[in-house]
Amino acid sequence: MAQISLKVNGKTHALNVDPSTPLLYVLRDNLELHGPRFGCGLAQCGACSVLPLQAAFIQEQAAQCGFCMNGILINSKALLDKNPNPTEDDIKRALDPILCRCGSHLRVIRAVQRAAQALKA
Repeated sequence: MAQISLKVNGKTHALNVDPSTPLLYVLRDNLELHGPRFGCGLAQCGACSVLPLQAAFIQEQAAQCGFCMNGILINSKALLDKNPNPTEDDIKRALDPILCRCGSHLRVIRAVQRAAQALKA
């Protein structure tokens, strides 16, 4: 076990955990944050990813079940970091690897476009 300090959502937490514990388990089990989810178990589907980029997604009501949202947010942030003015096709290509079954794709695209505009301001 090791003492670690972890800042999550603006709050610092002092935790005593095994250093080999995946971040996903620390967030879910120790901090009781259930947004990140166990998906494929191989860190390929994006369900276990964590990074807040939420205001535009909330305004566009882009999340439905929320299972894929972590991967969508991570890929969207990576896209906006590389391309602050993405086209709709750029957004679709960036989000293509994410498995989403809810059908909120149009709202997600609008949310990424809104986030791009907000980041310019």
